[in-house]
Amino acid sequence: MTATDSEARQAVQTYHRARLRADIPTAAAQLDDDFHFRSPFIESDSPTGHLAGIDQLVQITDHVDLITEFYSETDAVLVYDLHTNSPAGIQRTAEHFRLRAGRITAITLIFDASPWQAIMAAAHLEAH
Repeated sequence: MTATDSEARQAVQTYHRARLRADIPTAAAQLDDDFHFRSPFIESDSPTGHLAGIDQLVQITDHVDLITEFYSETDAVLVYDLHTNSPAGIQRTAEHFRLRAGRITAITLIFDASPWQAIMAAAHLEAH
């Protein structure tokens, strides 16, 4: 079966909405068994491994403003502003998806990690 850009759009939008609701089963259902995730902080070959900490992100997320989206049979890109109620503030994010047969095989999440590194360093100092 060959995927169409509308199948890619459906898979990516379903994944994105589910992840923002911390609906891990629905998000994971869009992922292929042969899956890879990479971000400035996490790298995972598990379809659910990269979703393990999603509850914390959802708790600090106020809302997301989608800036643009692109879809083809095998690739998709979302660019959005993640508005947080944390010291990181608004996080401009790009997310690249690879797809095969309408399922997501890889996600690369791109954002400036420096505000998060400062937050994590401060939290580590407070814990000690």
